[in-house]
Formats: sequence, C-alpha cells, structure tokens
Amino acid sequence: MWVQALSLTDFRSYPQADLEFSPGVTTFIGMNGQGKTNIVEAIAYLSTLTSHRVSQDAPLVRSDAEHAVVRARVCEEDRSVTVDVQINPGGANKARINRSAATRARDILGIIRSVVFAPEDLSLVRGDPSDRRRFLDEMSVQRHPRLSGVKADYDKVLRQRNALLKSAGGRSNAAMHATLEAWDEQLIALGADLIRNRATFLNDLLPHLQTSYDTIAGGAEVAARYRPSSPRIAEDPRGSDLERAFADDLDERRDDEFRRGVTLVGPHRDEVELVLNELPVKGYASHGESWSMALSLRLAAAEVLRADDVDPIIILDDVFAELDVSRRRHLAAMVQGVTQVFITAAVAEDVPEELAGMRFNVTKGEVHAA
Repeated sequence: MWVQALSLTDFRSYPQADLEFSPGVTTFIGMNGQGKTNIVEAIAYLSTLTSHRVSQDAPLVRSDAEHAVVRARVCEEDRSVTVDVQINPGGANKARINRSAATRARDILGIIRSVVFAPEDLSLVRGDPSDRRRFLDEMSVQRHPRLSGVKADYDKVLRQRNALLKSAGGRSNAAMHATLEAWDEQLIALGADLIRNRATFLNDLLPHLQTSYDTIAGGAEVAARYRPSSPRIAEDPRGSDLERAFADDLDERRDDEFRRGVTLVGPHRDEVELVLNELPVKGYASHGESWSMALSLRLAAAEVLRADDVDPIIILDDVFAELDVSRRRHLAAMVQGVTQVFITAAVAEDVPEELAGMRFNVTKGEVHAA
C-alpha cells in the first residue's frame, strides 16, 4: 500500500497543496512551524479519522475557513482508490470513495492504514491511561474498522448513563434502577466488544514488542498487561464469560455509582501496564528507555498489521532528533524495506543516510522538491 497523490484544501496552514509521491522513503525537511508535520498528519488522519497531535477536529481547519478537505489516491497491487474527507468542525464529517459519497465518514477506514511515530509517543509510557487506551483503540480499528462505530456508540451510551447517574443526586429509586438497566445492556455489549478486541490486540502485540525492544535497545525484558477496571474481567479479558463478568461488576458497584454520579466500571477506566525488567516503565524508566518502549510499541503494532497481511504506511514525524545515533540506526534498519515511509525532520542531517529517497523542502507553508 502506498499513497500516490495527496491534496489538501484549507487543512491546517495550507490553503491548497497538491503533492505526488512514489514508493519508498519521502522526507520533508523544514524548521519547526513551517508546515511539514501538517502533511503527514493529513495522511495519518485518513487512516484513523483522528489526529496524533490534537483531540478535536477544529484545529485541523485553516483559520477563517469553514471546512477542510484531505484527498489521497492510494495504490495497492494493481488497483488504486481515491478517498477524501471533508472535515466540518461542529458537524458531521463527510467522506467519498472514488468520488462517490460514503454513508458515514468512518466507511473509509481500512482503505489507508498507517503507523505514526511522533514525539507525542512519550505519552504512551509516561502519560495518562487514556493515552494507552487510545493507542489500543486506534490500532484495533485499523485491524477491524467496524470498531470505530462500536467505540462511538459506547461513548454515547456512557455519556447518557453518566448523565442519569448525575441527575440522581446521590439517591436512587426503582424507576432510576430500571432506566439504568436499559443503558447497562448496551454498555455491556459494546464495552465487552472493545475490551475483548483491546486484549486480543495486546496479546498479539507482545511477541513483536519484545523483538522490537531487543532491536532498538536490547538487554531488557519487556511486557504489557491489560488491567481492566472490572475485577472479574481481569481474570480473562478475552473470555467467553466477559459479558457476565461485566454485568456482575456493574451490579456490585451500583450503589457507589449513584453516590458518585459516574460509571465506575468499563473500558473507559481500563489501564495498560507497561513493564521493563519487572518494573513499571512509568516512574522507573529513564528517558532513553521510555523512548525505546514507545518506539517498540509502534514497531510492534506495524508487525501485527503485517501479520494480518496489511502493509501499513510508516510515518516518522520528527523522531530522529529525539534519538541517539544508535537508536537512529536501529530504527532506520527496521523500516527499510517498508513499501512507503514518510519522514519529517528539521535538518537533513538528522535522517540516516540509509533512508535517502525523495525529499521536499517545506518553508512557510510552501513545499518544493529538493
């Protein structure tokens, strides 16, 4: 899979930009704030309908513009597909596939698949649990695009359920319980689907995680464990009894939920524990070890997709400046041979020589072939 052409309209700093690429390595060189990351962000957005830099769509639309459009032509084997998304802040995004309107924007998921490495990846190991949950969800969606709808529906049900609990004001009655049970049925079905797929992805990730860390840094034992907020689910987060365990834990926490006005059990409160030499990475790992773990997570995710016969696009967004010479060399070796790699860097010298390829200079929002 590779992106042959990319067109941006009112996306970030670009009123209009039209670029063509070839397979192999493409590097964008430019100082900070010139617009190089905006280009690779647009490619990644088509993979997940989310940005690796911001949590909302509004910043993606150029100032004073009503909406932004990202369009790409993607080649895979002997066919090509054109996909585009119109980003509408405050409204529903619209998408097209080969110029035909898609029913929903998320219908384009699965056409382009990518793995992004960025400075923000340190949050995977040092940040809040929500950062690690987001990683699992985004990668699970790339494996199974239908999970985007499951996640959206779960978030909607969770908001409604929390609103009901909050409105109770710490008190409960038979009517409240009956209404809550109606939301519980949906919460359990959707939440169990998310948990099962997260745990499955993490299980498939583990052997690749150790291999990637050995290549990047070596000399350490790494692990990643899914930690559900539900004690019963923790026994087997991929098991056939997951829904029953979820329901039992909800029943057990019901009074606490009414008192606190919030849902206390579910995938929105789960955690992923990252371990290095039997110690939690968060709080114990050095800066270099944390970076190695973050890189290993992304590399391992790419290998999981390849095991599914998917050839993901690799995006290395300003990561080489954060790495020492040894880690640069190892990372470069691991992405060589990938069908398409996009790199951004402030200076060309940051990019290892073995990743030479097509290069663009980016200055004040203008992109020129080097």
